[in-house]
Amino acid sequence: MSATTEFEAALARSAEAVEDCLAGLLPDGDGHEERVMEAMRYSSLGGGKRIRPFLVMAGADMFNVSRERSERVGAAIEMVHTYSLIHDDLPAMDDDGLRRGQPTCHVKFDEATAILAGDALLTLAFEVVAGPDTHPNPDVRCDLALEMAKAAGAQGMVGGQMIDLVAEDHDFDVAEITRLQRMKTGALINFSCIAGGILGRATDHQMHILSAYAHDLGLAFQIVDDLLDVEGDTAVLGKTAGKDEAAGKATFVSLLGIERAREQARMLAGQAAAHLGPFDDKAANLCQLAEFVVNRRN
Repeated sequence: MSATTEFEAALARSAEAVEDCLAGLLPDGDGHEERVMEAMRYSSLGGGKRIRPFLVMAGADMFNVSRERSERVGAAIEMVHTYSLIHDDLPAMDDDGLRRGQPTCHVKFDEATAILAGDALLTLAFEVVAGPDTHPNPDVRCDLALEMAKAAGAQGMVGGQMIDLVAEDHDFDVAEITRLQRMKTGALINFSCIAGGILGRATDHQMHILSAYAHDLGLAFQIVDDLLDVEGDTAVLGKTAGKDEAAGKATFVSLLGIERAREQARMLAGQAAAHLGPFDDKAANLCQLAEFVVNRRN
């Protein structure tokens, strides 16, 4: 089996494990609140590559953390990610009708239910990381909750989304687009990368390495997203292609051009993998993920 095939198998196993974990953590109900729970499950289950949970689990594996613990953190991060997608697709935001190849939450249900489903997923994510099943040490659980809050909040993902809305009416340069994406996309990717280190009580130096990897990986990921928005097909992407150009938003592709953007993504992916040198073979899956990110088609 080639290294690429082994990695793809590992990614698939990780996605399946997180899917099972999510299914067990997401609530069911038979009262009047059942509709919001159905919307939470609809948006969270049955789709996505689960790259963020994979980052958690692959990072935690380097510190010999049990999969039971890292899967719970990965599931929590996927809840935060899904909440962000539900709200991002709303008419007041990007106004999209397709996500992961199916109608978006507000189209399938309604806007109010979609907002509540997103709110509930974000709240449940903190309940999961704060629970004793995630780690017996309360300091570890507090660190996870603190870093997740920073990644998801006004100086992270939410702030990045605000900048993204402002970008529709402004001509942003590369530095401004980079800052936008570090917050909107990169902050949660960074938390995904360092969460395994938090679970494994990594040293400050090891945490610095994981953050450096996350920084370059997150930018490479977003550049490829911008390339796919221009070159991708809606049926393959599972979401509407060409949205950024139609909205007149500046992106890495619009500012750098397709070829230069692609070269930049490859350079960043190689740089991300190089950061992990001190971990040797333990970091093989994270190194492979960097290559996967720049070669993906959706």
